[in-house]
Amino acid sequence: MEEKLTLSTTYNPKEFEERIYKNWENNKYFTPDVDKTKKPFTIVMPPPNITGKLHLGHALDNTLQDMLIRYKRMQGFSTLWLPGEDHASIATEVKVENELLKQGLKKKEMGREAFLEKVWEWTHEYRDRIRQQLKKMGCSADFTREAFTMDENLNRAVRHVFVKLYNEGLIYQGNRITNWCPKCQTALSDAEIEYNEQEGNFWHIKYPVIGSDEFLEIATTRPETMLGDTAVAVNPTDERYSHLVGKKLLLPLVNREIPVIADAYVDKEFGTGAVKITPAHDPNDYEVGKRHNLTEINVMNENGTINELGGKYAGMDRYEARKAIVEDLKNEGYLVKIKPHVHNVGTHDRCNSVVEPMISKQWYVKMESLAKPAIEAVRNKSTQFVPERFEKIYYNWMENIQDWCISRQLWWGHRIPVWYCGDCGEITVAEETPKTCCNCGSDKLTQDKDVLDTWFSSALWPFSTLGWPEKTEDLEYFYPTNVLVTGYDIIFFWVARMIFSGIHNMGETPFDTVLIHGIIRDSEGRKMSKSLGNGVDPLDVIDTYGADALRFSLVTGSAPGNDIRYYPEKVEAARNFANKIWNASRFVMMNLDNTLMEQEKDSKDYTIADRWILSRLNTVVKEVTENIEKYELGIALQKVYDFLWSEFCDWYIELSKPVLYGDNQKAKGVTYNVLHTVLTTGLQLLHPVMPFITEEIYTHLDCEYKSITISKWPQYKAAAYDEEAETQMGYIIDAIKGIRNARAEMNVPNSKKSKLLAYVKEESASAFEEGKIYFEKLASVSELSIVNSKENIPQNAVSVVTEGAELFMPLFDLIDREKEMERLNKEKEKLLAEINRVEKKLSNPSFVNKAPQNVVEEEKQKGEKYKEMLQAVLERIEKLG
Repeated sequence: MEEKLTLSTTYNPKEFEERIYKNWENNKYFTPDVDKTKKPFTIVMPPPNITGKLHLGHALDNTLQDMLIRYKRMQGFSTLWLPGEDHASIATEVKVENELLKQGLKKKEMGREAFLEKVWEWTHEYRDRIRQQLKKMGCSADFTREAFTMDENLNRAVRHVFVKLYNEGLIYQGNRITNWCPKCQTALSDAEIEYNEQEGNFWHIKYPVIGSDEFLEIATTRPETMLGDTAVAVNPTDERYSHLVGKKLLLPLVNREIPVIADAYVDKEFGTGAVKITPAHDPNDYEVGKRHNLTEINVMNENGTINELGGKYAGMDRYEARKAIVEDLKNEGYLVKIKPHVHNVGTHDRCNSVVEPMISKQWYVKMESLAKPAIEAVRNKSTQFVPERFEKIYYNWMENIQDWCISRQLWWGHRIPVWYCGDCGEITVAEETPKTCCNCGSDKLTQDKDVLDTWFSSALWPFSTLGWPEKTEDLEYFYPTNVLVTGYDIIFFWVARMIFSGIHNMGETPFDTVLIHGIIRDSEGRKMSKSLGNGVDPLDVIDTYGADALRFSLVTGSAPGNDIRYYPEKVEAARNFANKIWNASRFVMMNLDNTLMEQEKDSKDYTIADRWILSRLNTVVKEVTENIEKYELGIALQKVYDFLWSEFCDWYIELSKPVLYGDNQKAKGVTYNVLHTVLTTGLQLLHPVMPFITEEIYTHLDCEYKSITISKWPQYKAAAYDEEAETQMGYIIDAIKGIRNARAEMNVPNSKKSKLLAYVKEESASAFEEGKIYFEKLASVSELSIVNSKENIPQNAVSVVTEGAELFMPLFDLIDREKEMERLNKEKEKLLAEINRVEKKLSNPSFVNKAPQNVVEEEKQKGEKYKEMLQAVLERIEKLG
């Protein structure tokens, strides 16, 4: 046997996964050329944050992308899967800052430049780590085009868009309500906030109505913000308070006069029906304040302490001030009651601090004009969501979109390209650093200290990574991209922003399809998290089971948009499948003879089993291709699995053995070619999910291509469908299964052979005639006789009824009568004893009346089961008698 046809005796992915990936890279299989003779197919990888190692969610996301890329590559497309990483400005800054604190270094003491040097050190380390993890997972991405959101060319794209939007009047600076993290002291996007249920209180406080003895009672979860109250609102239809609208209240502790206003925002049924309005510290109050021209009083510093507008509470932490304010309200008689209240509290997802809505001066993007064409692009299916139901989330956000706060009070990130003149105060907005003021020519320019929201650069990802704003070859050829694969949790934070950015800057949507997957949960359905300690490191799984097993387990049973539960047993089952394919391939290789294969390569002298497996393979090619095209990747994988495990390994290989072990050389040559064709085609169908094992086996076979990665995806041929062979072989397989089941029920060992009489239907006669040898080899049949009548069937024969025939096996060919009678009588006595025990229990009033109903019911069911089993045993004894 040739050396190349030798596989290791045992399946051990550690022996070949790293070697194979290096070979793929060395041959540049993942680096496409701009080839105008081919159609391009592009996926841009959602860039993981450089904050740590990849998790199972990344493994799922990238496996789905790799499936599509490998499939399209084999179809002949010029496929680009462009990888990269996101600088994740606030998340990375927090991580690095915490690491430096362990070394006794403080960010502010270091200064901006020294701190950024440390962040770049972190960046290089973690980008390399992520790159190696992706390779371990088998990702066939083009790392020669790897991008990073802080690369200079991407930074230029960011500056270009900022200046463009500013000049178009779509970027402005203003004082608005913002999510604020007092610990990190920066504005936050909605994406950076997690809402958790927390136990708190409703503090009921009475505000005196000036000029009367009345009080207006409000309820609040944040008493400290009352220092900035500028009104109390009631619903205009609320008759309880209609006489107070327009009157003034005295704000307790502060002694500021504030009006009672009417606004439909107030829910009459919630709380007291009267709401304190603090425009500078609540997003809803901010909108109410705008409608009623209320003053905005910010009573907090950036670090969460009360500022000088807070009077005697100035300098206190917000929670310290809360306690003091509540105590003072109590002492002065304004505190009515305190009611426990569980409510959702927004916390910063990086430092876990409670977020403080607060008025601050930030940079914003006007969203209304940008959102409209992006909404239309999804409505007219220029971009479609899979599954379609996720369009609702997209529309809900885009149709109610607010102006986007894009500035962050951080050091790590894209510095806002705005300069302020120290002499005249003029603002200069430019892509390149200006030397002088655009208004007065002064050189006293200071750049804005803030950086841009991470999503601002991520929004440009599909085209900035291809060289935009330069008109590069890559941009012209590979844009727009084809599929974006991502989770449903960032549809509005990232997907929507890419769509409107692509349309606004490139004139077209950045991808035609958004394939949404769910999140991976643990076996109990819980989200994986550090706090629960239920996270799984994909590299640990790969180290134990191999990358192919992990990939297979993540895709199998998955459906677009649905969450997935992670079970270690699924990975073990995937490895067992890989092991089965490995051993089946070794069997095929050990039996192939290249000389005979070559001699009979054009022969069509197929057995019925040959015709059946080739037809089934052809059908599976058609179905799997259709499923992948519809993004039903889990269904596609299941069909490949069923075909390879059951039809190829369990059936065809066994059906081929009579030929392989026979003396007919011509028949052997034909079977060799069928085995080789089915195995290599099956490996090609499996390759997108399990790239390593399929490559290792494929390259040990004598195949047309030197790598399965660049081989051609199998094509369905209508003429190859063989209905007759599938039907006839179906009769044979059904009959063999029936015989095996009957023998198993009677505990007959495989070594004990029996005669088989087959009373066949007219349409299945030829199948049983041609399949005689299969029954002998696969059903322990010593001799198969086809009979035209059931008259001479032995009285005690075991009958098996199948779709194509009624089969009879003489009972005494299968068993030793004396031993079987002895065994059955023992079984009879055992069952009688069990029935007697149950009946005694059920006739005991003490048990029936005192035991739980489900326990009594369980005993009744046991009794019925034992009686059924006894009846079957008695029938067997009668037959043997």
